[in-house]
Amino acid sequence: MLDETLLDAPDALALADRRGLLRGAAEAGARVRTAARHATEAGIADLHPEGRPRAVLVAGPGTAAAGVADLIGALAGASAPVVHLQPTGVAPAAGALRWALPGWAGSVDLLLLPTIDGSEPGLALIAEQAYRRGITVVAVAPKTSPLAEAVGGSHGLFVPLATAPNELPDEYAETLAASTGALWALFTPLLVLLDRVGLIDAPPEALERVADRLDKTAERCGPAIATYSNPAKTLAAELADSLPLIWTEGNAAGPAGRRFAAVLAELAGLPALAAELPEALPAHGMLLAGDYAAGADPDDFFRDRVDEPQALRARVLLLRDRPAGGLTAAPAARELALGHETAISELEPEEGGDLETLAELLAVTDFAAVYLALATPGHPDHQSH
Repeated sequence: MLDETLLDAPDALALADRRGLLRGAAEAGARVRTAARHATEAGIADLHPEGRPRAVLVAGPGTAAAGVADLIGALAGASAPVVHLQPTGVAPAAGALRWALPGWAGSVDLLLLPTIDGSEPGLALIAEQAYRRGITVVAVAPKTSPLAEAVGGSHGLFVPLATAPNELPDEYAETLAASTGALWALFTPLLVLLDRVGLIDAPPEALERVADRLDKTAERCGPAIATYSNPAKTLAAELADSLPLIWTEGNAAGPAGRRFAAVLAELAGLPALAAELPEALPAHGMLLAGDYAAGADPDDFFRDRVDEPQALRARVLLLRDRPAGGLTAAPAARELALGHETAISELEPEEGGDLETLAELLAVTDFAAVYLALATPGHPDHQSH
């Protein structure tokens, strides 16, 4: 059960937030500005590419790198295929992870290495292999990391990771692996790069608008804003004690929904499923009709309410990044959910460019995941007040 009193107690939230997750979410806009500056200082703006890469390969650990690969894939669209290289290994430790280049990769392709750690020998190895095959390598990692040396040494391009003011890189890696700050610190320099090579439209003024939208969203979603007028706290309260079914519509909403599901599991310990409309309807339809249905066994008289936890009930979140007009499966989604007495939450960003609407969806859902993590009893971040 969510401790809803905690949501409207900013001081208690700050006390519970031992990992600095709220700070990480609030500083995402600042991180975009710093990361864009780092990209410029690294010389990305001065590059003169000989044409678009045939394919973009992305290798890096954890939720942040997976999110970056997914976002680049959605934004690059038909310009070039984006391949997320999954690591293998006996453990998720930096020293144990290994990445392999596909057999077809060659000099017309681009390899991106986003990591908030930078000590992974596996990334240095794949950078070396890529160099031998003539593949262009670009890494974003902490500036004192072994990867910085390896990529600089193998004639790749290295961009130092943007950290927040007064933040040590090791503290950063430990606390912010799944936070918005980490995502934007890795994603922003790669946006600058992909704009330069012609795969994504992300000029400096667009990134400035992204930073502004992140700042504005952080103000609306911050701990001092009461639940009733705070979209992230409202979403956290609605999704608590449910099985969230995140149904997405529109280009940017897909990766935002998948990331939200991953961050809910990683930060808040809440299982969630994400799928794109219209195929989400047949994919998740049985969940609305079976044991997770809102109407399933509403009042089993003999259930011991003290010993048995309340069963999870499905709740639909419609996450959309396109205007209400046009071709949309949202009415069919609402009809299916309401037909099964399933509650619906809806999240749609204010109008703006693709990157701005994407930034807003990511920010609101990341704040919501943090509030769920901090206000759920039994969670490591939660402490009673």
